[in-house]
Amino acid sequence: YRRVPLIAGGRKIGTSRVCYAIRRAIDLNRISYEEHTLKEGERLDILAGKFLGNSGLWWIIAAASGIGWALQAPPGTLLRIPTHVGQVEALVG
Repeated sequence: YRRVPLIAGGRKIGTSRVCYAIRRAIDLNRISYEEHTLKEGERLDILAGKFLGNSGLWWIIAAASGIGWALQAPPGTLLRIPTHVGQVEALVG
C-alpha cells in the first residue's frame, strides 16, 4: 500500500505486521469497533471516509475485518470498523 496515507504521526509502518496486529486486537476486544454489513455498491474507501474521517484508511477496515484486499469483499460481508483511530495509532505506534 505504497500510496496509502500513513498514520502514527506520519511514520512509515509495515503493512503486513500492522494488519495482523489490528486483526488480533479486534479479536481480543482491545480495539473498540462497530459492525457493518457491506451493501451493494458500498466500498471500503467510502466507508473509511465516513467512519474514520479519511478514505485512505480503508485498509484499516480491511485488516480489522480479515479482508486481504478490498475487492474481496462482496455485499453481505460483515465488517468490523474501529470506532477510534487513536486506538489503532496507539497499537501500531
